[in-house]
Amino acid sequence: MAAFVMAMASGLGNGLLTVNVTNMAGYIGVYTYEVFLLVAVYVAFNATANLLLVKARVQFGIIPCMHVLLGGVIAAQVLQIAIPSFGLTVLARAMSGIAAGGLTTLTLHNLFQAIPLRHRPAAIVIGFTLPQLAVPVARLIPLDAIAPGEWQGLHLIELALALAAWAIINLVPLPPTERQKAFEPLDALTVSLAVPGMMLLCIVLAEGRFFWWSDTPWIGWALTAALPLLWAVLQIEDRRKRPLLQVHWYANRDIFIFALIGVVFRIALTEQTYAAVGLLSLGGLTSDQLHPLFAMVLIAMIAGVAVTAVVARPHRLFPMSIAAALLIAAGSWIDSNATTQTRPQQLFLSQSLLGFGSILFLGTAIQYGLSRVIERGPPYLVSFVVLFSTTQNLGGLAGSALLGTIQMRRTRFHAERLAENIAMGHGELDARLAQSANLYHDILIDPVQQTAQGNAVFGNALQLQANILAFNDTFRVVTWIALAAAIFLSALIVSKKFFPMKPSTHEARA
Repeated sequence: MAAFVMAMASGLGNGLLTVNVTNMAGYIGVYTYEVFLLVAVYVAFNATANLLLVKARVQFGIIPCMHVLLGGVIAAQVLQIAIPSFGLTVLARAMSGIAAGGLTTLTLHNLFQAIPLRHRPAAIVIGFTLPQLAVPVARLIPLDAIAPGEWQGLHLIELALALAAWAIINLVPLPPTERQKAFEPLDALTVSLAVPGMMLLCIVLAEGRFFWWSDTPWIGWALTAALPLLWAVLQIEDRRKRPLLQVHWYANRDIFIFALIGVVFRIALTEQTYAAVGLLSLGGLTSDQLHPLFAMVLIAMIAGVAVTAVVARPHRLFPMSIAAALLIAAGSWIDSNATTQTRPQQLFLSQSLLGFGSILFLGTAIQYGLSRVIERGPPYLVSFVVLFSTTQNLGGLAGSALLGTIQMRRTRFHAERLAENIAMGHGELDARLAQSANLYHDILIDPVQQTAQGNAVFGNALQLQANILAFNDTFRVVTWIALAAAIFLSALIVSKKFFPMKPSTHEARA
């Protein structure tokens, strides 16, 4: 129970924000792109926090660190509830992002106390996959519980979870750990460059499709500033005697492939969080009407946790990743035949496949990465945690950006094609417009107004159909991405078996 509370405290708040991001803007008096800025802030601070958190736990101990982090979260949430403002909401998201990494570690520690040592691999899988359940759980929380009072319910839930986590670490103490000096002066330089670099990159990915990539100069300037900052971080770390990041390790072929497939899988999995929900929203369905769908997804993910905990092993990364990719491809392909009549019940199977596949990949990837850390030693732990959290966080933002961009472009394309096809037969067009106008015959007296309203109804129907076709295209893109990942991994298995490669000089160093 303690582990579950820690897992929900680490991810439920961000899950509630992510799944309700389009609903929040009007309630709190900001534009949609400003709400997406909150997502970018959380991701940026969550991805970079682990640069310091691992060393902080070594030098000060995990419990003192979590007292400070949870204290910051509680203070930020109390301020936001007492003095609501967008600036304080940004602060609260940043604090939540920083604390999430530590709460995931506490989830693991609590599981280690409850599960025998011989089942430690299963505990690792469960510990890292439990926070993933936060998104479907967030989908099951009614809007009425979080929306009133300018979404103060969301902050109250986060505050309650932070207080519960604070109580647990005091009531269920963990065994003491050895402490030793870990921080060095150059760590501050690395972090001071990494945070703004990651922040700028996340803002570009979160906001690019709203302002459009090639139409807004500041997007280009932000990206131009972000890349040199992150490049400088890698250059500094590569030249340090005791670095935070083992940059040369990232050049290892297996680690590079691990990071690559991590990003690809995370991009593919945004089919569920962006495309499927967006499709159903077109039909006028609210979040509360999606509860049965995400109850099924939650059940599938729990089943995935159980199966992965039993069968996942580091040497099975590629075979299990192939299985996960095929499940994701199958689910996306099923969704690609959606129509205006598609409802949540018709997505039960496809979305359950995606939920199960996501856990299947994640659990195995975690075991594989940690096995490589054990081979190298504790100095590589920070590098792995940062690599994994960065690929998952940036992959999620990149996936939403990619699918959102494709959907917007394809909507315009399909709208133009539909209009052209209808216009080719003027008689059919006139008949449809007349039929739409007749809908208002008993409501409006003026024939001109009847025609105007009929044209508007017809235009909305055409735009709806174009959006549906565009979402089907995004589902097909995800299908091909997942299939390409499966083929790539299959080729790697074959090449490793029949054409083993000698490690390069750089890999030997790694």
